[in-house]
Amino acid sequence: MISKRLLIGLCAFVAGGVLAFGAIFLIFGRGSAQLASGPAAIGGAFQLTDQNGGTVTDQDLKGHPFLVFFGFTHCPDVCPTTLFEVSEVLRALGPDADSVEALFVTVDPERDTPQAMKDYLGSFHPRLRGLTGDAAAVAATLKTYRVYSKKVELEGGDYTMDHSAIVYLMDKYGRFVSPFSLKRRPEEAAADLKKYL
Repeated sequence: MISKRLLIGLCAFVAGGVLAFGAIFLIFGRGSAQLASGPAAIGGAFQLTDQNGGTVTDQDLKGHPFLVFFGFTHCPDVCPTTLFEVSEVLRALGPDADSVEALFVTVDPERDTPQAMKDYLGSFHPRLRGLTGDAAAVAATLKTYRVYSKKVELEGGDYTMDHSAIVYLMDKYGRFVSPFSLKRRPEEAAADLKKYL
């Protein structure tokens, strides 16, 4: 009886591991074969508005590698920290920063108007572009990049946003490369980014 329970537990553990690996593969895997044979599982067509009121589409980014981070201007910690770290990487790139795009896409279009994005991004590197739009356009972009986002009601009628916090590295063809690690010296991250110029 004990060995049967042990066997069932072991099988469940292995099955869980296979499912977890499969999920990671579907989201981030696909490897070089995916890059060579078809569109990336993450990223694709979108049309949003930048902090200056201009229209930005995925086609406008072709020819340059770009970083994409999803967040919101009322975010208390993760978003400003991440944008500061991206700003430091752009600074470390020096003149090469002009050949890279860095996007901050809102998950909170209700509050993040172009002007709100412009005011917020004034504290970060000038190459950062804030993108927003109507609820449908933002929702479509979140789906394209497989971003988790949920409105969380707070006391007093206010709310916050729960969201995934991955920085996506996209190549000059708009294809997903990998999550971009900011947990290293800005110079190391910049050297990694230069490989895709």
